[in-house]
This record gives sequence, C-alpha cells and structure tokens, in this order.
Amino acid sequence: MSTFDRDLFEMGLARRKATLGEAYVQRSLDGADDLTRPFQEAMTAWCWGFGWGDDAIDPKTRSMMNLAMLGGMGKMHEWELHCRGAIDNGVSVEEIRAICHVVAIYCGVPQAHECLRSARTVLEERSLI
Repeated sequence: MSTFDRDLFEMGLARRKATLGEAYVQRSLDGADDLTRPFQEAMTAWCWGFGWGDDAIDPKTRSMMNLAMLGGMGKMHEWELHCRGAIDNGVSVEEIRAICHVVAIYCGVPQAHECLRSARTVLEERSLI
C-alpha cells in the first residue's frame, strides 16, 4: 500500500470493521483483486479513516446521516448495509423510522417506501420487529 498513509488505512479499517462487522469487511478485502484492491484500500483510508475517523461526529449520528443520504440517493444495497451498522452503532428502530420519514419529506414518498422496505428486512433479520 503505497498510495495512502498506512496509519489512516489502519484507523479506517478499525472503524469500518466496528460499523460493518469484521466478517463483512474481511470478505470484501479478501475478494479484492488487481482491479478492485486499489478501490478497497482508498475507500478504507479515505471514507473510514479520514471521514469516520473524525471524532467531531459520533458514530451513531454519522450512521443516521448516512441512512438519510443513502436513502435519498436510492442506494438501497448500501442503505441496507449501513442500516445494520447503524443498529450496531446504537440507532433505534424508532430513529430508523424517523429517518425514513425525513427521506419522504425531502426526497419523496416512493424513496422512503424503499427505505422502509429495506429497514423491514434488516429489522426482521435482527428480530427487532
């Protein structure tokens, strides 16, 4: 890894594993090849090291922000992944519901409906509803 500061990558790796789960992150890294490895390394260092490594925003709040932004963009695969991480970061079922309502107000009812569908999948698999 010569493109990024190793410390930033390591900090990002720890944050990424704490939010998304060690098994998921390890599968992503183990599945990387010459095409995708540079992206995995960059994303880990930049998004998780630089972004999530900034303690000005706590992990729970950052997770809530991510759900609102990903939901608004319609990135449902990432939304579902981050919904699991948000629960692990302390976001409640009631807060997830409220985030979906905000998506409805600012991004449209159909998009919020997609968020609620994805939320149900995650919350049912976690036995939270």
